[in-house]
Amino acid sequence: MSKRKLRTEKTCLNCGHRVEEQYCPNCGQENIEVKQPFHHLFASFFESFTSYESQFWRTIVNLLFYPGTLTKKYVQGKRQQYVPPAKLYIFISFFTFFVLSFVGVNTRVQSNNLTQGEVSVQGNSMNNPEFLKREALATAGLTHEDSLVINRIFSDKATSNYLDNEFESMVEHGDLRDVTIGNAHTMEQYDSILEANPSLSKRLFYPFAKKFFEFKEQRLSLKDIAKGFAVVFMQMLPKALFVYLPFLAFVLWLFHNKKNWWYFDHGVFTLHYFSFLLIVFAILSIFNLLDSVMGRYAVFKFINSVLVVVASIYSVLYFFIAYYRFYGKGKIKSLLKGLFLFVVNGFAFTFMILFLIGISLLLVN
Repeated sequence: MSKRKLRTEKTCLNCGHRVEEQYCPNCGQENIEVKQPFHHLFASFFESFTSYESQFWRTIVNLLFYPGTLTKKYVQGKRQQYVPPAKLYIFISFFTFFVLSFVGVNTRVQSNNLTQGEVSVQGNSMNNPEFLKREALATAGLTHEDSLVINRIFSDKATSNYLDNEFESMVEHGDLRDVTIGNAHTMEQYDSILEANPSLSKRLFYPFAKKFFEFKEQRLSLKDIAKGFAVVFMQMLPKALFVYLPFLAFVLWLFHNKKNWWYFDHGVFTLHYFSFLLIVFAILSIFNLLDSVMGRYAVFKFINSVLVVVASIYSVLYFFIAYYRFYGKGKIKSLLKGLFLFVVNGFAFTFMILFLIGISLLLVN
């Protein structure tokens, strides 16, 4: 119940209808005084957020832990307590790709004085001299003399700098100078080979060869190419998924009774299923981000590994459970039909990702 002062007048300021109680029966606007204290600006924001949050979390709990139930309720008309499927998908999609925008960013824990209990996390710890020294000293069966030799080697500043510089050079400066395509070192050579042997595969690959030699001429590092590709791919993936969703709904429509199930019903099922997948992906991505800070702890590594396995298995089972609960077929029939549709979706989704990878490579600047 709102604590803001109600108007004594019973005419709605928004639509002009008579308001007997707190809200207008015609447009739903609250009949409160126009002049409100300054804190009302923030109070109204938190009230609306709390209201949406309650609806949102009820939807999330049903979506995650009761496969197919949310879809069934929505199609049956029980919609007031839940976030609409399209709105839910857009919100979760935004959150997931926002999280993914941080994945791959090098997180560094700075330490001026490394002690026996501190390790600088910098990229891959396997390339950290301090980490390598500890691994060497942890080898079973080492004698005292062996330990002294290992400490002497890794205490050599030149050795430590060499290990660091070699890895950094490989990542930062690795390029395509020594790489060829079909024995061609330049685009001119590739054109000559194509003219001599105009095969279909070479013609189809031509745009990629052109982009490859463009990278080569610009002497871009592999790291720069990977970064450019990741940016383009992550920009296009949400759009590609939004286009893919109606396709999957169409596949479901093709293999179900047109009288009992409308295309709209399959669309709701598809939106809910992909919303679930995006939530799982977002959770795994958050743990991936935390790994750069918490990865040194064996407990976190164990939890992360278990989470990946459980999430992968549950994501597969989720489809079959949701399919059985929503479409209401017999268990055997649902399993066989669901398996067929799952395989079709798998092939189609893989093709979409491969196509998207190709387009992203061509659009890298």
